[in-house]
Amino acid sequence: MDRNAVRHAWDAVSEAYARTRDPTGSDAALLSNLLRDLPENPVVLDVGCGDGARTLANLPAGSIGLDFSRRGLELATATVPAAQLVLADMLSVPLRDDSVDAITAYHAVFHVPSESHPAVYREFARVVKPGGTLLMTLPGGRFETVRRGWMGGKMFFSSPGRSQTLQFLRDAGFDQLETRVADDPLGTKSEFVFARRAANLSS
Repeated sequence: MDRNAVRHAWDAVSEAYARTRDPTGSDAALLSNLLRDLPENPVVLDVGCGDGARTLANLPAGSIGLDFSRRGLELATATVPAAQLVLADMLSVPLRDDSVDAITAYHAVFHVPSESHPAVYREFARVVKPGGTLLMTLPGGRFETVRRGWMGGKMFFSSPGRSQTLQFLRDAGFDQLETRVADDPLGTKSEFVFARRAANLSS
């Protein structure tokens, strides 16, 4: 599926996804660990925020929610009215360099073709401040598929695998990678990674 097709797919399933997923759980609790180490009044970017209930609602007021599904952001307007919402693709984040203290990306990057994942992580490294933290879902296997019937529609999933994802993060300029296993919003277990943006990025 091309990016416009994935966008339309998310528009079609956003309401079903918001109804089906549990807004609580141990992956949401990981946010407390993230926020504990951030400066006072941090700027946090939530990539792939969707309706906002799982992640963005648990971030400080004024956090930024980015999604390329217009319907997802419409739902987030009601769920997290204090958030700043941005309609954009994670492949081209419309924020200045070194402008956020942390990034969250829950169950988001694997909706981008795996060959474009390095570009996504370079964008994350560009916008997060040196020493800032990325917290994201870490896919366990290699796959590229369209799941038909997913949430009553269809959805694209793609991953180069766990070890390659960790290497992509290092190549983009992240270090001090630490992984955790937590409950995901659909009731299964997922692995997550905390990654610190290095002080100096390679050119």
